[in-house]
Amino acid sequence: MPSFDTARLGANHIFMDEMQRDLEIKGGSPVQRGGIIPGTILPAFSLRMHADCPIPVVIAAPHGGRAYPAALLETMRDPAYSVIRLEDRYVDQIATEIARQTGAGLLVAHAPRAMIDLNRASDDVDWEMIRGGCPAEERRTMTNRRSRTGLGLVPRRLPRLGEIWNQQISRDELAARIGGIHRPYHQALAKALEAVRDRWGAALLIDLHSMPPLTAKHEGDRPAEIVIGDRFGASSDGLLIASAFAYLARQERATAHNRPYAGGYVLDRHAAPARGIHAIQVEVCRSTYLDRRMEEPSARMAAVVRLIAGLVQELGGATAGLGRAGAMPIAAE
Repeated sequence: MPSFDTARLGANHIFMDEMQRDLEIKGGSPVQRGGIIPGTILPAFSLRMHADCPIPVVIAAPHGGRAYPAALLETMRDPAYSVIRLEDRYVDQIATEIARQTGAGLLVAHAPRAMIDLNRASDDVDWEMIRGGCPAEERRTMTNRRSRTGLGLVPRRLPRLGEIWNQQISRDELAARIGGIHRPYHQALAKALEAVRDRWGAALLIDLHSMPPLTAKHEGDRPAEIVIGDRFGASSDGLLIASAFAYLARQERATAHNRPYAGGYVLDRHAAPARGIHAIQVEVCRSTYLDRRMEEPSARMAAVVRLIAGLVQELGGATAGLGRAGAMPIAAE
């Protein structure tokens, strides 16, 4: 495993490389930097939208951030272990390359999941992690959903490690992370989806994640390499889901629907099929694109990029069709 200093310096170097790569995306579309990582001058995320919006899809990578402030790493009990397991390892690179190939909009988090989980509600806090505990005004709205598992807004525990942190954080620090990262990220995503929907009549958010290898439930079964989540039908038109599985079947990829990953807060917050905004979560098995240690990209990453880029193009066409169908009654009047 990398040393403490290597993990810190490597993450910051990678982050600066990616900022430069963003500027080189085809078409010369401007990159918008948003939010701020507390304790740094670094943006919390980057958003790139083509002016001509050639495809009604926005790809988001909320767990791809790898810009770790030194102060954050210093409060982790085992940063080398925790960093790799909390990240959707190199999904930010996959999302960036897919956006290059397809023209889809792109929203990539730079703030790491260890600092704040963008796929959790801002009130899903384990208040035992916070010095001073829960403010009285928060108690009546406290949901405490995923935080009970140790993976709430600020992750607390990991398997085989236990506690991630060696100290609590202050309420002010939590507020800075929400205000500097969580709130502006979701505001930017909402605005981007609205703009695409207004242009095409429908928009699709693909919330891109990676997952550890799944275990076969029965002998002879082939574990899913890709899991499509749509909140059990609540976040997307069924036509898009059918299109996704038809495409993946043609590619002979083992897939699953909603189990074990149906999507989370991102889909709950942003999906609005009745208003023409659809959202799905796509989980890609890390073994399909990382090395045996699940740490670094393998030669298979390019094939995974092509696979998901094809899925994006397929779903972009289907989403455009939904937009046209939705516009027909208005056009006839």
